[in-house]
Amino acid sequence: MRPTGKQPASKSAAKAESIKFGSLLVAPTMLVLAVVVAYPMLSAVRQSLYGPEGIDSRTGFVSDTEPFVGLQNYSAVFTEAGGRFWNAFGNTAFLTATSVALETALGIGMALIMHRALRGRALIRASILVPWAIPTAIVALLWRWIFNADGVANAILPGTTLWTTEGFHAKLAVIFAETWKTAPFIGLLVLAGLQLIPKETYEAAKVDGAGPWRRFISITLPLVKPALLVAVLFRILDSLRMFDMPYVLIGARKESVETLSMLAHDEAMNVRFGPGAAYAVLLFLFVFLVAFTFVKVLGADVVGDAAPAPSRRTRRKARAREEVSSS
Repeated sequence: MRPTGKQPASKSAAKAESIKFGSLLVAPTMLVLAVVVAYPMLSAVRQSLYGPEGIDSRTGFVSDTEPFVGLQNYSAVFTEAGGRFWNAFGNTAFLTATSVALETALGIGMALIMHRALRGRALIRASILVPWAIPTAIVALLWRWIFNADGVANAILPGTTLWTTEGFHAKLAVIFAETWKTAPFIGLLVLAGLQLIPKETYEAAKVDGAGPWRRFISITLPLVKPALLVAVLFRILDSLRMFDMPYVLIGARKESVETLSMLAHDEAMNVRFGPGAAYAVLLFLFVFLVAFTFVKVLGADVVGDAAPAPSRRTRRKARAREEVSSS
């Protein structure tokens, strides 16, 4: 018996109704995102096409309006005037790579400690998560006191280092403080992944003779990979926008730790809104490119455990089986 045309029509109608209902549910969120994300971004792009107020190079008179310069603010980063931009770009990339790498290693260790059935585990978890709960500005002030010339760091380490001045030691100070602050965040997400692993998996591995390191490599890391990738992705995106930690800990206009966010802020504070907006747009494009590459290459699932899309051949076989079963 051949199927009638009513069943496919009813399925398509139900699917259309489901899509319509889902769109209505998502509409308020999309409206909020358009107001708080899309509009400021478009305003920044528009502002980046204008130069600062001042003397008009064509007329020689002082202008009280921002002249339209097109893409000049973007092309300036490839000239001699773009040296400060590339220094901030390198600082941003270096601080992000080093701090996230250390945070990942420490976060995994914290998660393994919090996951163990130890006496006083609740107290251990609370103490590990305390740094993450403290506001970043407060953490920066705390570490600034530690890194003072007569602070705890110089009392413990040999010699006297001026940590909050220019130099590579200023980068190290920012990395230490940032790692201490945000490593618990990765540990918390990895802990959530560890709690989903069945205990029977480890018991079976023990029976097969797998040691602790083998179980960690073959069982723990592969099974917590989705949670770990999401945690690392979030931390990378957050670190690329790093501003408050180096700004409060080291200070503004410090060449060794100035990031792209600090550069854009400094340009805006000096009434150079066009270049500042251009730097902000370039930072947004950089963050977007890193996130897109991270998701595509490593397969980070930021919306849930989505199953991979079936191939065309698989869909054809499934459709053929449906037609045979319905006939």
